[in-house]
Amino acid sequence: MAKTSLLRPLAVAAAGAVLVATGALPAAAAGQDTTDAPAPDLAGVRAALQASTTAGAPGAFAVIRDHGGADRTRSVSVGLADLDGTPMNSSWRFRVGSNSKMFTAVLVMQLAQEGRIDLDRPLREYLPEGTLPEAWTMTGRQVLEHRAGVYDHTNDLLEQAGEETTSAFEARIRTKVYDPRELVAMSVGHGVQYTPGSRYSYSNTDYVLMGLAIEHLTGRPYPEVLDDRIIRPLGLRRTSFVVPTQEIRGAHVTGYLTNDDRSRPLLDSTEQTGSWVWAAGAVISTAEDLDRFLGALMAGSSGGLVSDASLQQMTAALPTPTAKIAYGLGLRRISLSCGDVYGHGGIVQGFNSQSFTTPDGRRSVVVFANASNNGSVTQGLMNTLEPAFCGKQPAVAPRTAFAPASVPVDSLPVVEDTRI
Repeated sequence: MAKTSLLRPLAVAAAGAVLVATGALPAAAAGQDTTDAPAPDLAGVRAALQASTTAGAPGAFAVIRDHGGADRTRSVSVGLADLDGTPMNSSWRFRVGSNSKMFTAVLVMQLAQEGRIDLDRPLREYLPEGTLPEAWTMTGRQVLEHRAGVYDHTNDLLEQAGEETTSAFEARIRTKVYDPRELVAMSVGHGVQYTPGSRYSYSNTDYVLMGLAIEHLTGRPYPEVLDDRIIRPLGLRRTSFVVPTQEIRGAHVTGYLTNDDRSRPLLDSTEQTGSWVWAAGAVISTAEDLDRFLGALMAGSSGGLVSDASLQQMTAALPTPTAKIAYGLGLRRISLSCGDVYGHGGIVQGFNSQSFTTPDGRRSVVVFANASNNGSVTQGLMNTLEPAFCGKQPAVAPRTAFAPASVPVDSLPVVEDTRI
């Protein structure tokens, strides 16, 4: 196989902001600007988190980590980790949903560096025979970018657009064990949705396909490859991929779904197989481990995950239909008032998170709420990013007859992966 070209890369218990020392991660990547980031606006972060709990999440947290000359962690937690009354704990484990796509993308880039896959050739060449029809010419790069025209199989498993129902969760998600090839077959049955490369459309099936390619090229199960190439080398001791095991071992936050019958309490959705999203969304981790992963990734060659050239490809994000949002190879770019940040979001039954970092890796922000099928909860989390990265903004001038008030800079759109 030819080497790829590496030219593109309820009762509420609130906890206060906590400032602690941390020994986490290498400083900035070589050659990057090391200017100190603005002090985070913790009051603004707290207000955004409380908006998520007001919208229906039992609890929420934000963890802001700075690396470099003065490593430190600031954490803000509000509300509950479970409906038994346990205060939210920002160090506990949770399902990271589509943040998993960053892990899968890193594995693919490593295989590209080794010459095992050419991202600009049809992906079907690197999959088990018959996985994709011969006529499907989309490349690995187009699949990673969500520009391949691959139908999202999760649409067939959920009962409504945007936010899954608890009836669908119990019938087809919680205990059902899917083979990844079964998920791809669901998608293939719908045919190619548009000419590959012509536009952007988020599809979880894209990353199921990449997981199958990883297995085919290495001859090993995806969880083993993930463990050998990312989890163990980085010392991510609280990160795991345990499909189809349903439980989350160790201290963890409880996830909840809003019940279809609004007269009933929130549904505990913590235990689930994760098989319906597999390599696209089934990783379990913590804010600390996500920070360590993001720091190593953004350090490029010195971080030990991908080369500088691969990182350039991953961060070469293309616009999406959503304002301020672009997408690269497994990385989303969000444009804030103080600059761009890179990472991903993840929403999977009962668990809702956003994980982002500055380009130099000097500040990471991981935000979380334990409710998923609720767009207003997600909006609250999105609105933590501006105050967490950029600090307190100047007051907006009052509205006048001649000068309408501006749209607040901390208002970010909810990203398109609102179900997973």
